[in-house]
This record gives sequence, C-alpha cells and structure tokens, in this order.
Amino acid sequence: MAVTIKDIAKYAGVSVTTVSRALNGYPDVSEETRERIKKIAEQLNYTPNSIARGLVTNKTHTVGLVVSELIKPGAYHPFFLEVLAGIKAGLRKDKYDLILFTVDPESQDATSYEKLCNDRKVEGAIVEGLRLSDPYIKEIEKTQIPTVLIDIPILTDKVGYVSSDNVQAAFEATSYLIKLGHRNIGFINGHGDAAVSFERLEGYKKALEKNNIPYKEEYVVFNDFTQEGGYNSFKTLVFEHPKITAVFHASDLMAIGSFKAAKDLGMKVPDDISIVGFDDIELASLITPGLTTIRQDTFKMGYNAAKHLLSIIKGEKPQHILIPHKLVIRDSARKI
Repeated sequence: MAVTIKDIAKYAGVSVTTVSRALNGYPDVSEETRERIKKIAEQLNYTPNSIARGLVTNKTHTVGLVVSELIKPGAYHPFFLEVLAGIKAGLRKDKYDLILFTVDPESQDATSYEKLCNDRKVEGAIVEGLRLSDPYIKEIEKTQIPTVLIDIPILTDKVGYVSSDNVQAAFEATSYLIKLGHRNIGFINGHGDAAVSFERLEGYKKALEKNNIPYKEEYVVFNDFTQEGGYNSFKTLVFEHPKITAVFHASDLMAIGSFKAAKDLGMKVPDDISIVGFDDIELASLITPGLTTIRQDTFKMGYNAAKHLLSIIKGEKPQHILIPHKLVIRDSARKI
C-alpha cells in the first residue's frame, strides 16, 4: 500500500495537519519539525499526490497549452511540433506538467477561457493559433489567469507574448529579393485573421518603400498558410500578373505549394521565378532547389513561452519576448 501522510504523522508523533503544512512549506511549522517530517517521509518512500496537494496549496504544477483547430483536417504544421518540444523543455526543470486543450470558435463560445483553465486546475496557459476574431481573444485581454500567447500581441498585467520580429523579418526577405534586382515582387500572405499576416505585410511594404518601388495591392494574395493555399495563390498571381519575377511567402508550406504550382505551369525555380519562404521548416533544406527563407527558432519560441509563463505565475511582470530570426539563403532565388 502507498504511504500516506497519516503514516508519517504516526511515526513523527504529530498531527496529520502538521505533516501536511510541513510538506507544503507553510511558515508556521518550525524548521526542526519540518526537517524531521521530511526525513521520515523520505525513509518511508512517501510520494505526494499532486492532485490532492494542489487542492490544499492551490498549486497543481500544471499548465495548459491551448491550441486552435489542431484536429481540423490539414491543420498539421511542423511549426506546432517544434514549439511543443520547446514548451516541454522549458517546463522540465520546474517539474510542471502540460495539458493540451484543442479548441475552435464553437467550443470557445460554449466554454469560456476562465472555465477551461479553472476546471482543469491549471496555474496558467500558453495559447497558440487563435484567430484575431476568436472569442478567447477578448477574454484573454481581460483575464487574471497567467497567460503567454505565441504570435498574438496582447500585453496586460497577467498576459505576455512571444514572437519573432515579423515586420523586420519580412523586410529582410523582401529586401534580399530587391537586392537581386527584382522589382515586381508578389506576396502570398497568410489569412487576414492572423496578427503575423499584418506584420509581415508591413515589412514587405517597408522594403518596397525604402527602395522606391510602388506598392501594388494586386500583387498581394491572402490565403491560409498551407501548401494548398500557396499552390492556388501562385497560379492565380502569376497568371494575372505575368510581370512578377519573384514571390515572397508568409510560410514555407505556402512556398512549397508554389514550387509545385510553378512546375505544373512549366516554370523553373529560380530560372523563371524566384521564391522565398518564412519559417525554415526541415523540408525547406530538403527540396530542390533549397528554399531561401526566414528561419524562426520555433523551439526557442516554445521554450521562452514556458519560462515566461512560469515567471508570470511567480508574480513577475509580463512582457513581449522577441525571438531572433535569420535570413537563410539557399538556391530558390536568383539575380536578374
């Protein structure tokens, strides 16, 4: 049978309440008594019940990961797995467990953010993949639950966020194409309900402006960050605007979709069209030609999100944490 605090109390000659308060760090127990109880607990191989302890201390050593539409067909993205690995690594040292919550707009309407977190007794949550129009966005702006968002710019007394510098990254990617001599540069962006889409569009525009290239709204297409979205958008863009010599993409998956579309149209990358992506997923270095792209350190993004959440739980001030990015030059763009 498992050892309980009643067994420890019997061996120590103290009350069950004293054992509980000693093991949970309450200051009204003398150090001598606390150390004696801890020693007995160790000798008896006592393992505390984390759920029961959480009910007493209001600390469950558990945080949530709220992800939107993860189970939607085609929603898989390598970005998520790298972020998840980083989150797990960030929680490991502090021995926090992680509960995954998958949500969509309908479930957000049915169960509030507060209820979702409180029902599962999490001390805080990391949130990824919400659309700006999702119900949880308004709730998170007002929440008192420690929260860290990934790529969603909300900053309050309990909410921080982690992101790359999307504006600067898009500026660098577009500037690289301009440096290669391109002036008719298309942009296949993500959907219009994501903060990163607006930030990357801003960076694209800034690069054009700095180089005295007129911004053409018709050169910009919004889609859904997927390979299929890139494929369809590329076909439309180059058919309607044959002067385009290069296309910047808001994700590598969309850029890879454009590779396929170019091939189907009888075009060669980069001979006929230059292509640049964003993310630097593993596939970017495996395709031929290798994809020039912006590298986001998604593992570090997850790791820092976890560490920042733990700091907010401890009472530290939320902040915006910027993760460094890098332009990775491969062979998918050429000089003209």
